[in-house]
Parts: sequence; C-alpha cells; structure tokens
Amino acid sequence: QLQASGGGLVQAGGSLRLSCATSRNILSINVMGWYRQAPGKQRELVADITSGGSTNYLDSVKGRFTISRDNAKNTVYLQMNSLKPDDTAVYYCKVVDVWRNYYWGQGTLVTVSS
Repeated sequence: QLQASGGGLVQAGGSLRLSCATSRNILSINVMGWYRQAPGKQRELVADITSGGSTNYLDSVKGRFTISRDNAKNTVYLQMNSLKPDDTAVYYCKVVDVWRNYYWGQGTLVTVSS
C-alpha cells in the first residue's frame, strides 16, 4: 500500500529525491513522513508533514532536506540536498491515518560516498 523509490548511490554534496506513493485514500491520511535507519542504529524520524502542510525535521537535516506532499498523486517526497556520508541509511516512509493507524513502506537504500 506504500511504494517508496528514489534511493541510490550518490557522492557527498549530491542530491536525491525520494518518493512514496500510497494507495490509501489521501483524505484519510493525516501525517506522511520519512524515517531512516543506519546500520547499528535505531530508526529515527527524518521529516514529516501533516495534512495541513505543517512540517517537522530532524535537526541534522534542516536546511538540506525538504518534505512535500502531492495530495492529487497520493505521494510524499523527500528532496535531499547537500548529502553527507552520515545520511547513509535505509529510508522508510510512513503514513498515519485519521484513526491513528500507521503503515510503513518498504525501505529504500541511500548511500552517500565521501
């Protein structure tokens, strides 16, 4: 029900855009977000966006990453600029509906080489 794409290998300083499309009724979706998990580390919230457009970012990505959503396409995006090796992780999208049910997409691997 969630299809993530856009990961890959990029050099430090480069950019990638992740996409996550949901087949769920967008009107039932409250929050859409991106999380990441690096090897040996816990999964952490990278950014999320509410149905009203409010956004929230991990401090270390502020100013470099931008989350957006296209309700017409039932899709959330994560534009990642000025990537650093520390951004290397598997990135997961997550949606939370108005009934507070949450759903995870499959991960997409982002690798940033130095």
